[in-house]
Amino acid sequence: MWNALTREAAAVGRSVHNCFTESGPERDTAVQSLKAAGAALLAWALAGWWWNAPMALLAPWTALFLVQSTVYRSLLTALQQVVVVLTGTLLAAGALALTHDTMAAMALALPLTVLLGNYARLGTQGFYAPTAALFVLVYGSYSGFDILHRLLETLLGAAIGIAVNACVLPPVHSGRVHHLRARLPQDCACLLQEVADGIETSYDKERARGWYDSAVRLADVVTELRTARRWSDESRRFNPGLRLRRSAVPPPPAEWDFTWDRITEHIRAITRSLSEAVTLPESAPGVPGILSPLLRAAGDVLDCRNGTADERHQAAQTLKAAFAAHDRLASVLADGRQAATPALGGLTADTERLLDDLTTVVDSWDDETSWADTSRDGTARDGTSQDGTSRADRRASRG
Repeated sequence: MWNALTREAAAVGRSVHNCFTESGPERDTAVQSLKAAGAALLAWALAGWWWNAPMALLAPWTALFLVQSTVYRSLLTALQQVVVVLTGTLLAAGALALTHDTMAAMALALPLTVLLGNYARLGTQGFYAPTAALFVLVYGSYSGFDILHRLLETLLGAAIGIAVNACVLPPVHSGRVHHLRARLPQDCACLLQEVADGIETSYDKERARGWYDSAVRLADVVTELRTARRWSDESRRFNPGLRLRRSAVPPPPAEWDFTWDRITEHIRAITRSLSEAVTLPESAPGVPGILSPLLRAAGDVLDCRNGTADERHQAAQTLKAAFAAHDRLASVLADGRQAATPALGGLTADTERLLDDLTTVVDSWDDETSWADTSRDGTARDGTSQDGTSRADRRASRG
């Protein structure tokens, strides 16, 4: 128990430290929390202190929950909450007017509002339908004047919550996409290099299964990237502050994700073949010496992904060496005298697909540079590398 509390306190301490020292989810959470509190205070100052409205609580209540993680979500939640509060209030008022008894009105209104609250289109805001009904039923305030004030104060809180979220540091969630885009090539490179080293040394069943498990986790990172991209796209919808936040660089196009989905699938297939063909070194003694430099070269290409122009040129040369190694692997398969021909067939096909997609990645480096320049100054490039070689020429040279 004490150890758990200590770990939790340490985690909280790290989060607080990160909040003050670097941008990230911790700082975003702190900013959104302070904005929500500020919106609630402002709503109460207008509805409760200045206006002295009879249902003033609804204004800060609504404002507090409408400072959402994106401006679009604030607008959607506002619409849902207004519909829910109004419907719950009208149902409760109608039940009281019909029965003139609080218990009977509850028995009539609450089942309907709870069912309404479970309507999927209303999302998490559906919960407030029975809540709004209970406010009416418990306090017995169901006149036309009371209903009008409930609607007005809900609208006031919604307007304040949306305005605060949209105008005060409007959230833009592109950092997670950039983080995962940088992490995925590094993780793929590390795994390929680990497999390359392992093939030449302690090639055993358990270690090969460990490679496969690591490759499966790479697919999870791709899934996480897609989720982060959807979140980033949503944060840019109806966001008036994008032009004011120059640091929030939009992520590159989503085509990048599909390429890496294929790359991680190829790595998973390679490691699966290796985990199933645990006798490969004995049955095909020359293959590890070919496959190991091939996979190491593929990992080296990914390691150079965010490097300088010289490093990227070196990556293109490394990719040529990887294709040469693959040609040797294909020659072993074509020989037809190896006992592990089925395993070799799978490895040969999977490594060829991997190298083809790595070619696409290398060719896309200039596109990403062009995209980055365009996102900063609005001008595009022609896709020619810094050494003056076009993408088509580089592809032909690998040819």
